[in-house]
Amino acid sequence: MMTVKQVSSLTGVSVRTLQFYDEIGLFRPTQITDAGYRLYDPAALETLQQILFFKELDFTLKEIKAIMENPNFDKTAAFLKQRELIALKRDRLSGLLGLLDKLLKGEAHMDFKEFDMSEYFRVLDGFKKTHTDEIVARLGSLDRFDEMLADMKTRGDEIAAGAAAQYGSLENYTRAMERSFEDFLQRGPAVAPEEVPGLIERTEALTKALTADLTKDPAAPEVREAARALMEFTETCSRGVDMGENFWSVTAERYLSDPVYIQVNDRKYGPGASRFIGLAIRACLEA
Repeated sequence: MMTVKQVSSLTGVSVRTLQFYDEIGLFRPTQITDAGYRLYDPAALETLQQILFFKELDFTLKEIKAIMENPNFDKTAAFLKQRELIALKRDRLSGLLGLLDKLLKGEAHMDFKEFDMSEYFRVLDGFKKTHTDEIVARLGSLDRFDEMLADMKTRGDEIAAGAAAQYGSLENYTRAMERSFEDFLQRGPAVAPEEVPGLIERTEALTKALTADLTKDPAAPEVREAARALMEFTETCSRGVDMGENFWSVTAERYLSDPVYIQVNDRKYGPGASRFIGLAIRACLEA
């Protein structure tokens, strides 16, 4: 039997993460001693290895729990779906590598200091010390906060690149997220759970109106009017959350070049829909 600290040392998974997995019923200890210590046998370590494998494939904890608990779960279908998503991410990263190659050749300039997320994570760590009660009240436990933070740190470069583009700088992004998180702790989520279905339905309706005729010029007045309606509704849904000065220009670029955006929107609204939406948003910004 191994203690939780020994398992943490062996696997690199933090003690708090292991405790969190226990809380949500994903990975339970083999035995809990009378003194309350978690103990794990070799079979438990094999289970943890499977969980880490699924996490490496970008499955959510909810999806992993469903896979682990249901012997009839169609793992092949899940793997095929995940393979498709990873392939899309690979293509996106290949595009970014190509961009970096151009930058390295001197075709443009990039200050890589813009990608330093240390100040952002320092602010979040500070919230844990100064807003402990509020975090527990909103998230249920500090472990959930640590799990969220750990996940964000694994995606630090990705978040930094998007944040610098959308907010102009990581400093702007950090200040905006600091205000947003403090507001969340004090008032709760900007959108109540019961509101979500209606907001999604309205967004779908506005997007369908925008993409009703993909043969039109995306810069045509009536198309720009439909795009502007979607943009205004999106901003209304943000309920005052700072989305960044470049939010719409970055969003337009995602519709135009992000493989995930293109696949999802073209499937829902017709071939070429994602590019059409991106160009319509650009036209609104340039008008």
